[in-house]
Amino acid sequence: MSDLIVIGFDSQDEATAALTECKKLEKEYLLDLEDAVVVVRTADGKLHLQQSVNLEKVGASYGLFSGGFWGALVGLLCLNPLAGFVAGSIVGAGAGAIAGKMSDYGIDDNFIKSLGATIPANTSALFVLVRKSQPDKVLADLREFKGHARVLQTSLSPENENKLRAALGQMAAPAPAA
Repeated sequence: MSDLIVIGFDSQDEATAALTECKKLEKEYLLDLEDAVVVVRTADGKLHLQQSVNLEKVGASYGLFSGGFWGALVGLLCLNPLAGFVAGSIVGAGAGAIAGKMSDYGIDDNFIKSLGATIPANTSALFVLVRKSQPDKVLADLREFKGHARVLQTSLSPENENKLRAALGQMAAPAPAA
């Protein structure tokens, strides 16, 4: 089961820097990200989402190849495979891009927008959905953000959440009321 972790940062650039660090950890096989989104709130209060997976491009690429194949096949039946390939590629890429734009992967966009609306202006937040990790090594690497970041929300166990808060220089989470 994946864990959701949302960390708020004091500036607009730090969430992007933290995502870059997470991608580096992913290349070292210390972290396995399912999805990651950077949310930036500008001075005028507008939210900007930067998805780590661009589904529009993925859909267009898949549609291009798939449409080209089927277009060439139909064109072959009509004795003009080149025209079928071109027409199929264009239609497939367009349909794939539209499908990619309308789909959602990983972290729910409505959740991201609702939690992102709570962060102050000129700050940012990093939403990560983690499949697996080596917590001790990851926490040691994230200490560079100590004092500039705070945990906004997690689905981690209380023990692991407190370790993350400690690595970021934050007090432990308050105990839930009984």
